[in-house]
Amino acid sequence: MRVVLAEDSLLLREGLVRLLGEAGADVVDAVGDGVALVRSVQEHRPDVAIVDVRMPPTFTDEGLRAALSARSEVPGTGVLVLSQYVEESYAGDLLADGAGGVGYLLKDRVSALADLSDALERVASGGTVLDPEVVAQLFARRRRDPLQTLTAREREVLALMAEGRTNVAIARLLVVTQGAVEKHISSILTKLDLPPSDDDHRRVLAVLAWLRAEH
Repeated sequence: MRVVLAEDSLLLREGLVRLLGEAGADVVDAVGDGVALVRSVQEHRPDVAIVDVRMPPTFTDEGLRAALSARSEVPGTGVLVLSQYVEESYAGDLLADGAGGVGYLLKDRVSALADLSDALERVASGGTVLDPEVVAQLFARRRRDPLQTLTAREREVLALMAEGRTNVAIARLLVVTQGAVEKHISSILTKLDLPPSDDDHRRVLAVLAWLRAEH
């Protein structure tokens, strides 16, 4: 898998290059700002662009904006955004185009090679990866019915759906059968009045839209 990395901190950038290599990625370029990221994606056409949210010159959302710009220039490029903090609005901006092949992780999460490798593979294949901490904050905000009508197991399944996990992955993580997961999801979608979908990314969008909704 070919990757372009954008991180303004030289030490962290070099560390990420090594970590990505250990995770099985081929880092074809590593740059320090958003403008260079767009240029590099246009030149190398990687499978995934990995980018820090906050980059020079203002250290607000330049990295995210550059990643979205690069994706528009080279459609189909996966985008994995790294952040130091949970910023729900940035995660929402990343998911907004509905195309899939996107991820939003906290930097602390990338220290686990298995998690990083899994995230890269899912983003590169058009899936969605959303940090569990972002999902947890959305759940904390949304405490009203009908979320209260879900069983404890259904809440676990819903959280994993929101992270972008497939039915097979949910079954593996919860140590249950895929059929059991499908039944839980059917019940969840019915209780939350969400449309059924076989598209994992669209399912994530539906769940997140519901969790963000104010009633």
